Amino acid sequence: MTDTELISKDLDTHITSTHKRFQKAMQARLPTMQLESKERYFAVLSVMVAQLEDLEKPLRDVLQDVMMEAAPHIAQEISGQ
Repeated sequence: MTDTELISKDLDTHITSTHKRFQKAMQARLPTMQLESKERYFAVLSVMVAQLEDLEKPLRDVLQDVMMEAAPHIAQEISGQ
């Protein structure tokens, strides 16, 4: 296996581990989140997942689309409205 392949495999492991940590952290937060925050979080998460499911779309395009679609929900959460 080449160095690049080893690095890629190691990154895959770290990404999977971080996803698990993310899930655990969000599960711990959900019971204390206000309904409005849950709704906004779900909206952002749904946009991200829907974009990621298009395997033909480059990650750069996915992230651009997620930022555009999620921006209003994030702004509402930050402003506390």
